[in-house]
Amino acid sequence: MVSIPETLKYSSDDEWVKKDGDTYLIGITDFAQDQLGDIVFVEVPEVGDKIDKDESYGSVESVKTVSDLLAPISFEVVAVNEALDDAPETINSDPYEAGWILKVKAVEESEVEDLLTHEDYQKRVDEA
Repeated sequence: MVSIPETLKYSSDDEWVKKDGDTYLIGITDFAQDQLGDIVFVEVPEVGDKIDKDESYGSVESVKTVSDLLAPISFEVVAVNEALDDAPETINSDPYEAGWILKVKAVEESEVEDLLTHEDYQKRVDEA
C-alpha cells in the first residue's frame, strides 16, 4: 500500500504540492515512484525559471523508463533539491520529505486550491 499524506495536495499526474512558508515544495508521489521503480536520474529546471501549469519542467529516469514532470501549478523555481544529483534514489525511499524536487513560488495561488485532495487522489490510485 502506498503512502498518501492527508496534508498535501496532488495533481492527476502523480505529483504532490506542500505549503512551505510563502513557497511550495513539489515532488512525485509514493505511488509514482513505486510505478517507476529504481530512480537513477532527475532533470530539473534552473532557479529563476518560470513554468506554466501542465508544462513539462524536467524528467525522472528510472531503470524502467523516463517520465516527464508536469507542473501541477504555474510557478517560478526558487530552489532545486541538489541532493538528488548524487542520490536520486532518495525519491524512492522518502518521496515526501528528503525526496522533494523543487521549491517554488506560486504564480497563481488559486491553482493550488484546484489540486486534488488526499481523498480524491486516493480514489485515483485505487482505480489505477
